[in-house]
Amino acid sequence: MSVPTILVVEDDSAVRQGVVDALTFAGYEVLSASDGRAGREAALSARYDLLLLDLILPHFTGFDILEALQESRAGQAVIILSAKGEENDRIKGLKMGADDYVMKPFSARELLARVDAVLRRTTERKALSGKYEVAGRVIDISGSEIVYEGARHELSEREIGVLKYLIANPGRPVPRDELLRHVWGIDPNRIETRTVDMHVAHIRKKLGDHSQEILETVRGRGYRLAHTS
Repeated sequence: MSVPTILVVEDDSAVRQGVVDALTFAGYEVLSASDGRAGREAALSARYDLLLLDLILPHFTGFDILEALQESRAGQAVIILSAKGEENDRIKGLKMGADDYVMKPFSARELLARVDAVLRRTTERKALSGKYEVAGRVIDISGSEIVYEGARHELSEREIGVLKYLIANPGRPVPRDELLRHVWGIDPNRIETRTVDMHVAHIRKKLGDHSQEILETVRGRGYRLAHTS
């Protein structure tokens, strides 16, 4: 099994070196960049499994890098390195696709625990692939699309994440909070958002599920996907 590679983009030299040292000591391969320009280039071109990203950077901000990743490297695992008092920035980063955040100052132990958790979730997401049929629709996880009556409907990374999680939990209503925690990497106790409902609505539209019988809302319990084969 190959050792995961982690890219660290952080302009504070002391913080960057501390993170690199902790990750290296824990056995990870580590790449690093000290500003937004170098970080953006590495984030788009280097081979790595997880990005640790500061938001406030020279040249290109962390948001610029997240936006570029959405366009060319959707689904890339990212943990935000966030300073205290940047709550709105953290929320914005999570909505732009980041999996988690660690608030500065942080301990090496906390950082490594978050890294391990995100890498584990990413591995679990990648493990589920292939095609699944439900009510005459084909959900193509690998191809990122739903095929229904000859039409192809492209799926976003989050929509794929929701479908994969529901497929992996057959017959069970999955609560919104659980989807937020496992698909978005967001602590539901720290944020109020309707993003799960919005994504479910988009998936239903692509499934042609006008009666909500394929992707069912179980009142007070969550969402349940009809049996797949």
